[in-house]
Amino acid sequence: MPTAFITGVSGQDGSYLAELLLTKGYQVHGLIRRSSSINTWRLDGIYRGPQDRNKNFFLHYGDLADSSALARLVREIQPDEVYNLAAQSHVKVSFEIPEFTADITGTGTLRLLEAVRMNSRSTRFYQASSSEMFGASPPPQSEKTPFHPRSPYSCAKAFAHMLCVNYRESYDMFAVSGILFNHESPRRGETFVTRKITRAAANIKVGKQDLLYLGNLDAKRDWGYAGDYVEAMWLMLQQDEPRDYVIGTGQAHSVRDFCETAFGYLDMNWQDFVRHDQRYERPAEVDYLLGDPTLAREELGWSSKVSFEELVAMMVDSDLAAVST
Repeated sequence: MPTAFITGVSGQDGSYLAELLLTKGYQVHGLIRRSSSINTWRLDGIYRGPQDRNKNFFLHYGDLADSSALARLVREIQPDEVYNLAAQSHVKVSFEIPEFTADITGTGTLRLLEAVRMNSRSTRFYQASSSEMFGASPPPQSEKTPFHPRSPYSCAKAFAHMLCVNYRESYDMFAVSGILFNHESPRRGETFVTRKITRAAANIKVGKQDLLYLGNLDAKRDWGYAGDYVEAMWLMLQQDEPRDYVIGTGQAHSVRDFCETAFGYLDMNWQDFVRHDQRYERPAEVDYLLGDPTLAREELGWSSKVSFEELVAMMVDSDLAAVST
């Protein structure tokens, strides 16, 4: 039975990845931060508590800021695969807490790489890189596109990405990065623009909200389904040689398009309910991110399955069901 260790397991990607690995016969260990409130709702389908002895899924308290805890866990678990999905991942918020973002998203990756290097050299390491690293570089963006990050978050991700390259070249570690373009789902955090839109559309439909305030409506993103993207993460660690891959749909839509699709799905005109608020603008905007997933398709055999329209409908349906109960 292969063993995997996932940081950020209680997040959107971590929960989908844990489910996928369990179906493939893995024993899965997940890292979660201590909180006074229950923050494992995304894992309700697979986590039944520490008293359940007949399971292959385990949760451990820890943090990417704590190098000693990371080293201890890697030493005790001896994972075959490590997936580093934990981060301070909100781009706009990274401008407000840049030092924390750099420490967790950037230096946290260094701490985890060191824990693996010192305690389990045969472990394969996956790093969650981000399309935000491309920033101002013109689309479409591929593995050969230069980075031009435009936020503390993307700068920290670029640092973490290059650390993986360095550890791969310096220590012969199987360390790879998936440069994932925007990927969404009903499990997306409510402060991210896609969930803000679908949740607001549902609330407005049932009369629980009047207006939705957003920032840059013209920003274009390559949006896919998170459930598809975790399969690409797993495939990257099954290859004979370590290599970084761009993961995306190859299609881009604007925030305006997302609004039109989400509200239109509920037979509403988005322009009647959406208002611009400059407070949601970033100090440095990223205008156009569009992935070129050719290499992933040719070498991993991976491609996205859920269309943009299906993704938006899935998220709206989920939020409508939640607000209607």
